[in-house]
Formats: sequence, structure tokens, C-alpha cells
Amino acid sequence: MTAAFSSISEFKSLLQNAAGPDEAAIAGAEERNAQLTKPQGALGRLEDLAIWYAGWRGTPKPEITNPQVIIFAGNHGVAARGVSAFPPEVTVQMVANFEHGGAAINQLSKAFGASMDVCALELDRPTEDFTKAPAMSEAELIEALVAGWDAVNSEADLLVTGEMGIGNTTSASAIAAALFGGEAADWTGRGTGVDDAALTAKTEVVAEGLQRHPKAAQDSLEALRCLGGRELAGMAGAIARARVEGIPVILDGFICCAAAATLEHAVSGALDHAVAGHLSAEGAHGQVLKNLGKQPLISVGMRLGEGSGAALAIGVLKGAVACHSGMMTFAEAGVAAG
Repeated sequence: MTAAFSSISEFKSLLQNAAGPDEAAIAGAEERNAQLTKPQGALGRLEDLAIWYAGWRGTPKPEITNPQVIIFAGNHGVAARGVSAFPPEVTVQMVANFEHGGAAINQLSKAFGASMDVCALELDRPTEDFTKAPAMSEAELIEALVAGWDAVNSEADLLVTGEMGIGNTTSASAIAAALFGGEAADWTGRGTGVDDAALTAKTEVVAEGLQRHPKAAQDSLEALRCLGGRELAGMAGAIARARVEGIPVILDGFICCAAAATLEHAVSGALDHAVAGHLSAEGAHGQVLKNLGKQPLISVGMRLGEGSGAALAIGVLKGAVACHSGMMTFAEAGVAAG
């Protein structure tokens, strides 16, 4: 199979030329919503979600029958700087746990009827320590973006991307700082639960990365290359493919949203097909969502990653669509409208 793109400029062009939502489907969904057996606005944000989803699926009466969860895994050279409470070998061990059905994301995917795929990206070859060199070459970035792109099932009607990679909150913090400005400390949190001394060291690592790669602040895909990781690029590639295919996306936590933000900064509107699944307990996530203009569907104090918060939010979106498409109108039910 020929890759959909072989350069960063081709990747950006695909995003720039991606179609928007179906306006006729949106209009039809709005008309249907106005006739359903409920007071106007009684289902709150669920009504807006259903109409949004209808627009991206091109039908005023959609269903969600084939959600896909993809977990991308990668290892980070910067992990050698002691930025995580867990050693790098945990990435490989957790991938095995995903493959054997033993992780939280397996249970949540099953609970909400989603297929789940695991995409491990060269776990035996960590990225470079971004305080010393770019995390990836351009060829490596393109390879990871293509892996994410190709992992998406074109028949899916909803996508969740998750990640596993020891050290990846450090990469996410560096990317967020490059994209949104401020100090390294504004974006650096405890990740897997590091203590105060390790948090200080982690913040210093992020600051060193920003200083070494000043171009990251001007070019978001350069930020992804220099400061990111293969699993972050894989998520970005998958979310971009979903945009082109018209597949709605539920974004997960801090790491996922930092990766996704590189798309929005590269091409305005690249995340119009995406909603925020949850508000992570990782401190800077809320600020990333604010910068992206996304309101989380749920907030239950999660900070696991793996796509777990977004997978839980599948239930919210399924509920919204089920009410919209399954309820009767006043005329169908023989109920007097207000």
C-alpha cells in the first residue's frame, strides 16, 4: 500500500484540503432535535453533541455502531533523565498487558462496544533525548505519522487515540510550552506521580528542551518532531486521518491533547471533528483545553492515559446520539407540542 503522504508538506496539504461537516445533515439534525419529545434544550449539551456528530457523519439521524480505540506506544530517550516514577521497560510490559486484555482501556473499550488496536512503534529504539538532539529526524516523524494514519479503520464511526510511553508527559509538557508560551513550570506536572525533587528536575528538562529547539515555538510539527515521541506522532497521524475521513474523535488527556494541538496549530480547524473526552487531573490539561477551545465531556479525576478518559466518554456521546436518533417526535408519539 502506498503511503498517503511522504513529506510534512503533503501531510499538511491533506489537512488543509479536508472537507468540513455536512451542512445539510446539520440542518436536518437541528430540525429533528426541535421536534423530539422533550422541552427545547432539556438534554443540554447532549443535543449539541448529537447535531455535531450528525454533521460529521453526513446524516441527520446517525448511529454509533463501530467505535475504534487505538493505543500507540513509544519509548523516549529523555526518560533516562529520571522524569518518570517508572522505568522505560514498563512501556513494553504494558503493551503486553494491553494485548492480553488486562488494562483499564481494555475494560472500557469492551464496556462501550469499541474495537481496540495496539500500535507499538519501535519500542527497542527510543527517541533521542530532546535536551541533546531532536527527538526524531523528519523521516522518523513521517514514519510515525504514517503509522498512525494507517492504523485507523476507515469503516469506524468514532475514534479514540490513547498512548503508552514512559517519559511522554515530559514531551507533552515541552510541546505545550512551545505551542502556547509561558514557562516550563506552567506546563510540567507530576505525570506518573513523581516526587517534588523529580518534578523540579523534570521542569528543568522541559526548559532545556525548549532552549535547544527554538524553532519549535514557530512550527508546531517541528515541535512534534523535536520534542515529541513516536506515540504522540502516531496519535496525531490517526487524528488527522479521521479528519480527512469525517470520523469524529474523542480526545483523551494531556498527552493526547498536546499531540492533537500540533495539528490545530499547523492548520486551523484541523480539530473541528474532535471533542474533549475528559478533564485530566494532570495540572496543565485544563489550560491546553482552554487554548483549544474544547469543553470536556466529563471530569472524574482520571490521569491514567491509555485513552481511558476518552473511552469512558464514548458512553456520553453514544447516549447523545441514541436519544437524538431513537426518540420519537411529538407527531410520531401523538404528544402535544409546547
